[in-house]
Amino acid sequence: MSVRYLSCGDTAFTVEFGNEISPEINGRVMALHAAIGLAQEAGEISGVVETVPTMRSLMVTYDPLSTSRAELQPRIDTLIARGLPVGAGSRRVTIPCCYDDPEFAPDLAEVAERTKKKPEQVIAAHLASPFKVYVLGFMPGLAYVAGLDQALFLPRRSQPRVRVPRSSVAIAMDMTTIYPFESPGGWHLIGRTPLWMFDKRREQPVFLSPGDSLTFERIDRKSFDRIAREVEAGTFDWSSLVKGK
Repeated sequence: MSVRYLSCGDTAFTVEFGNEISPEINGRVMALHAAIGLAQEAGEISGVVETVPTMRSLMVTYDPLSTSRAELQPRIDTLIARGLPVGAGSRRVTIPCCYDDPEFAPDLAEVAERTKKKPEQVIAAHLASPFKVYVLGFMPGLAYVAGLDQALFLPRRSQPRVRVPRSSVAIAMDMTTIYPFESPGGWHLIGRTPLWMFDKRREQPVFLSPGDSLTFERIDRKSFDRIAREVEAGTFDWSSLVKGK
């Protein structure tokens, strides 16, 4: 496996696995992220402050009073040489989504027209897409989720919205995402989930994590309203949506 090390100032460096965005490369990034954590727990690596996964590389920050890149890089090379179990321990997460209310899916008809499909076919393709969370970014809790059915590929909207409602489900390019807060946004809105991707009341405020496998489950407006009330009240059983790790 060919990797490249790049300096990021005097307390960090990145381990780069390739120049393209792919499930295989991102899988290696996440596997190294996990392997360094396990090595720290076992006392094999010390001085690492944080590892930050991106779509195709892992940034390693370290305490310069405890270690150095010269010490860490050979140890990371050893971890890579042992083999990185891609996909090991990843979670399988189900996201309920309502596509039926025009308020929730203002761009569904346009997406259907531009992709030469009927709205129901757009929904079916979104539901069947093999999604995976690559990284979190832009705002707390916003996941970049790749794997969208190629038949739905569209560029971002030419005119972004000033306000996108919280929990909107959107698509652009080969990705889908869920807006964790009301914010500006330029992706195509095709549905909404009653879930909050960020909730400071939870022990882990951010719901999705890099490496998660993701599927959407279609719900009607009645189910949406019921789940939304439970989420608002803090009584929703989040564990019912997660399998695996």
